[in-house]
Amino acid sequence: MASLRKGSVTARATAILDDHVDMELDSSSTWREIPDTQFKLPPTDGGKDAWRCLAAGFCMEVIVWGFPWSYGIFQDYYSSSPPFAGSSGVSIIGTSAIGILYMAAPFIFAVLVRYPGFRRPCIVVGIFIMCLSLGLSSLCTTVPQLIATQGILYGIGAAIAYSPVITFLEEWFVHKKGFAYGLLWAGTGLGGVATPLLLQFLLDKYGFRTTLRIWTGVVFVITLPLVPFLKPRLPLPATNRARIGLTFLRNKPFWILQIGNFVEALGFFLPTIYLPTYTRQLGFSTTVSALPIILINIAAVVGSISMGTIVDRWHVTTGILVSTTGAVISIFFLWGFSTSLAPLLTFCIMYGLFAGSFANTWPGIIREVQHRTGQVEGPMMFSFLSLGRGAGNMLSGPLSEALIKAGYIGGAGLYGTEYGSLVLFTGITAALGGIGVVGRRVGWL
Repeated sequence: MASLRKGSVTARATAILDDHVDMELDSSSTWREIPDTQFKLPPTDGGKDAWRCLAAGFCMEVIVWGFPWSYGIFQDYYSSSPPFAGSSGVSIIGTSAIGILYMAAPFIFAVLVRYPGFRRPCIVVGIFIMCLSLGLSSLCTTVPQLIATQGILYGIGAAIAYSPVITFLEEWFVHKKGFAYGLLWAGTGLGGVATPLLLQFLLDKYGFRTTLRIWTGVVFVITLPLVPFLKPRLPLPATNRARIGLTFLRNKPFWILQIGNFVEALGFFLPTIYLPTYTRQLGFSTTVSALPIILINIAAVVGSISMGTIVDRWHVTTGILVSTTGAVISIFFLWGFSTSLAPLLTFCIMYGLFAGSFANTWPGIIREVQHRTGQVEGPMMFSFLSLGRGAGNMLSGPLSEALIKAGYIGGAGLYGTEYGSLVLFTGITAALGGIGVVGRRVGWL
């Protein structure tokens, strides 16, 4: 930088790095000459732009994630209504959407980190793909068609639209990152409260085709106006190209925590898929059958915000221990014996509060690995944690159908029904998700 004096460069560089060292290192590999005014960056962890970005991200979260998280409503409808009644693979529709949404993250984040100028256009492209997928889903006549459209295509569009939100949040929040993510991901819980009610009403009154077309309009009208508020805090690099860092993949603590993240995801989504159907089997209406998902998502809002605070203040394994313990108790001792509505709904609250907050340990995982490696790479680390959770979710679809066929394992409550193997598997995977706690005890973390 020939036009700048050495002292000026040092002072300005220090100011930027002190304000947001990780994102400067992560998003740009070269210094460039920019006017003095561009060095006066807005503050992190607060200010109107930071909160506007978080609020817009929250709204995006409600729409993008609320729909696939409410798939249990469609699962019940498709399983009992023509032309899909009796077809196999219905559960794969929902797990495909969420799984792709998670698993596409490393590829999309790599592009966004390398070419940060693409981030805002990606949001618009993703919104249009989501709308296209929902419109095509309304024309489907077979389950494989639904898997391709409502499942895979929706997941791709949602991932493209949502991934830039995370990269922006990484820039706007540093010391309050866990809390910010907790608020952001509470949007999934809120979306999972309102969306099932609306979808159930629409399905009962209009059928799935009109319901999907109405939801297409909802996605377009709500998400597109959010784009102006979703913006970066940091200036773009001179060449609009930045380094992609993957050194965390050589870090043992990362893989220990990633294994727990993957295994927990194998069973985490199963209750939300099958609870509406089980509630109907207890003799309740379709309206009441939506209640378990609603309660899980309400509790997940509280759990998400609480877990964000925990990982900001304590070691990440403390958060994992809290989540794992609560989830295991609720699965084995509440869900396993939920032969009536009251204990079932109690389970939903407990499960949403504890299991629903497990992914909110990710900011703590990222911070722990950054501390050990001295490398930043936050967005890419986030994307690989997302990949691990998505892989577990994708496998959970066919696994759940095999578990339902296996059925009875003997004993009281649900253990003596077709859901027995499902309950047992969910509980075991929830327990193994806490491997990071054991890893810290034996000195691996």
